[in-house]
Amino acid sequence: MGAIERNGYRFVSEYSVIKQNGAIHVYREGEFVEEITFDFSGDFAEHDQIEELVNYYCEQHNI
Repeated sequence: MGAIERNGYRFVSEYSVIKQNGAIHVYREGEFVEEITFDFSGDFAEHDQIEELVNYYCEQHNI
């Protein structure tokens, strides 16, 4: 999955199938802002789950 861009922010996801967890790295203007961690089940982190996490983050930070 590629990065998600919203209003100058870039959200880059990565995950480990073995550990069943992942992270979304948040960047603004190329600078790292923070990391959002999450757990998942199955063979991979679903795009819908990542999209929901990004949407929630944007709502909470008025992005």
